[in-house]
Amino acid sequence: MMTRLMACGIVLLAACTHAFADDKPADAAAQGRVVMRRLNRIEYQNTLRDLLGIEIDVQEMLPADTSADGFDNVGEALHVSSFLMERYLEAADKALNLAIANGPQPPLFKKRLLLQDERQVKISTESVFRKLDDDVTVMFSSSPWNSVMMGQFYPPDRGRYRIRISTSAFQSGDQPVTFQVDAGPMLMGTKNRLVGFFDALPDKPQVTEFVDHFEARSTVRVLPFGIGTAFTLKAAGGADKYTGPGLAVQWIEVEGPLHDTWPPESHRRIFGDLPQVKAPQPNQSNRVEVTSKESEADAQRLLRQFAQRAFRRSVTDEDIQPALELVTEQLRQTPMPATFEQAMRVGLKSLLVSPDFLFLRERPGVLDDFALASRLSYFLWSTMPDAELLSLAAENKLHQPDILRQQVERLLNAPQAKSFTENFVGQWLGLREIDFTEPDRRLYPEFDGLLKTAIVQETNLFFDEVLRNDLSLTNFVASDFSLLNERLAKHYGVPGVTGHQFRKVKLPPDSHRGGVMTMASVLKVTANGTNTSPIVRGAWVLDRILGTPPTPPPAGVPAIEPDIRGATTIREQLAKHRAIESCASCHVEIDPPGFALESFDVIGGWREHYRSVGRGDPVMIDGKRAPYSRGPKVEVPDVLPDGRRFENIDQFKQLLLSDKDQLARALATKLVTYATGRGPQPRDRVTVDAIVAEIRTKDYGLRSLVHAITQSKLFREK
Repeated sequence: MMTRLMACGIVLLAACTHAFADDKPADAAAQGRVVMRRLNRIEYQNTLRDLLGIEIDVQEMLPADTSADGFDNVGEALHVSSFLMERYLEAADKALNLAIANGPQPPLFKKRLLLQDERQVKISTESVFRKLDDDVTVMFSSSPWNSVMMGQFYPPDRGRYRIRISTSAFQSGDQPVTFQVDAGPMLMGTKNRLVGFFDALPDKPQVTEFVDHFEARSTVRVLPFGIGTAFTLKAAGGADKYTGPGLAVQWIEVEGPLHDTWPPESHRRIFGDLPQVKAPQPNQSNRVEVTSKESEADAQRLLRQFAQRAFRRSVTDEDIQPALELVTEQLRQTPMPATFEQAMRVGLKSLLVSPDFLFLRERPGVLDDFALASRLSYFLWSTMPDAELLSLAAENKLHQPDILRQQVERLLNAPQAKSFTENFVGQWLGLREIDFTEPDRRLYPEFDGLLKTAIVQETNLFFDEVLRNDLSLTNFVASDFSLLNERLAKHYGVPGVTGHQFRKVKLPPDSHRGGVMTMASVLKVTANGTNTSPIVRGAWVLDRILGTPPTPPPAGVPAIEPDIRGATTIREQLAKHRAIESCASCHVEIDPPGFALESFDVIGGWREHYRSVGRGDPVMIDGKRAPYSRGPKVEVPDVLPDGRRFENIDQFKQLLLSDKDQLARALATKLVTYATGRGPQPRDRVTVDAIVAEIRTKDYGLRSLVHAITQSKLFREK
C-alpha cells in the first residue's frame, strides 16, 4: 500500500507540475517569476498542526531543507525525491495516529508534589539541598547535575498539562532568584526542551503557572540559576551552613492531560460525530474504531471536507476522486474488506501526500484569492490560512486592497505572527546558528545558558517592537532603546534593570548599543566561539544590512586565522592578506564594516583589548585571576571605499544612516524573497524602488513596508 501511495503521489506531482505551467511557455516570464514551491519543514509541520489540531514534531523525520538567497522557503531550493515522499508517508501516518482517538479518554493526573519526596533529594550526598520544617526544600546549586527531575510526574499519556510551581527566594536579600524549567525524557544527559526562565521573589511564595505540551514518559526539571555550586557549598560546610542565596520550592502541582471533549477536537475534524465501535482485533480489547452505516457516502463527504481544508481552497469531485477510489477499493477488497476507519486512513493519507497539500498552488499571472490567502498566511504565520482568510477567498474579496490591508493587520496582531518573527529574523540575521559554536570556556567563562536565551529573545522582541509600532527600519542600524532583562543588561553594562522579565529600556548615550549589528546574538553568530573575524562580520553587514553581498573569494586563497595567543592582531594579519592583488579589491569593501564591530567580542561583550590564552597581562575578576590574559589593543578606525573615515562603531552607524533608501531597499529585498519564495530579479527593480519611495513618505516604517510589499505586484502575482 505504501508503494502505491508513493507512486500515486509522484504521478499526482507530475500532473500538478504540468497543470500549473503553460504547455509550452515562450519564456520563463510566462510561468511567473516564482517556481512552484513546496512547504518547507517548518511550514509542513505547522500545517499538519493546524489542519488536524494536534501537537506534532516531524522536522527530524524529514531531510533538511536547503536555502537559496538566504531563506529555506525559496522554491528553486525545495526539491522533491522518492526518499522525501517516503518520509511524508511516515509523517502522515504519525499525524493521523495522533489525531484519531482509538481508545477511552486518558485518566486525569492531578497531584501536588514535594521536592523532598524525590529520590534525588533523598539520597543526595553533596549537601546542596536544605529541607525546612514546613515541607519546603531549598536548592542552593546551579550546577546542571544538581537539577531536580520530578520522577513523581511521569505521565503515560501525551497531551497538555497544567504546571504550577510555588517558589520564593531564600537568603537573597531583596533580590529575586531566577530558575529554569525544562521538559524532556526522564534520562540524565538527554537534550531537554527549555520551557522558560522565571523569577522567584523574596517577599513571599509566588506561584508560576503555565500550560505546555508533554510527550508520554517525560517530566519536568527545576534548576536555580546564578547562585552557588556543589563546590561553593562544600567549602561552606554544606547546605545547612551556607549563607548564600537559594531557591525555596514549596510544591509543584501537575494536572493533565487536559481535554475539553472526548473524542478530542482533532478526531472530530476528521470524522465529525460518527460513532465508534469496538475494534475487530481480539487482542486489543480497549481499542475502538469509527464506523459508518453508509460507508461510501460518508467517505465522500468526509474526504471533501478534509480536502477543502488540506488543499486550502474549494475542491471538486475530480479533486477527491483518487482518494475516494482508494477508500472504495479498501472497503470492497476480498476476502477481507477493510473496516471503515482503516479505509479512510488510506484515503486521508493520500490527501496528505498530494501535491495540492504539499505545494503552494499558484498559477502564472495574478493570484486567485485562494492562492493569495495561502501566500499571505505562509508569509506572516508560516502555516495554512485560517477560516476567515479562506472565507474571504471563497467570496472573492481578499484581493481588494482595503480588505487585504485589514487582513495583514489582523495577521500581524495575532499570536501566530510569532512565527514570522522567529522564521524571518532567524534567517535574515542568522540567529538559527546560535548553537553552531560554543564559546571557549577559557576565554569566555561568563557565557551561560540564560545569556544565550536572552540574546536571542532581545533580537526577536526588538523586531516585534519596531514592527508593532511601525517604527523606522533605521532602528535596525541605530536605536536609542532595546529590550533587556537583568542578565542581558549586566552583559551590556546597562544599569537599573532587575529581574528576568524583558522590558523596553532607553540606552545610555555611551553604551555603543542600539540596532541589530551590536546585539550579542548577531555578534555571536558572526564569530566562531574563539575569536572574531572582520571578514566574516564585514561580509555579514554588506549582505544583511546593506544588501550588497561581496563576491566569493578566489580559489586557493587561505583563510585568516586570528591568533588567540596574542602574538599578532587581526589587523596585522589582514594587512598581509590585502597585499594579495586578487584580494585587495574585495577587502577594501569587506574589512571596514568588520573592523567597526571589532570592539565587540565573541559573545557580544564590549572590549578595548583582545583576550588571550598566551601573552598578555593578567586579568582579575572578583579578586581571582581569570583564565585568560589581556591581549593586544583593539584597533577600530578605518575608511569606507568612498573615503569617509570612522573612529568607532557609533560613527560607522551614522555613515550607514546617510543612505536610508539603500537600507530600505536591502530589507525590502529580504522581505520580498521570504514572502514570495524568490528574490527580486533585475526586471523587478522598478517595483522595489516604488516600494522604497512609498515607505520613504512614512519615515521608512517597518509595518508600512510589510503593507507596501503585500499590496505590490511582486506579492499579488506569481
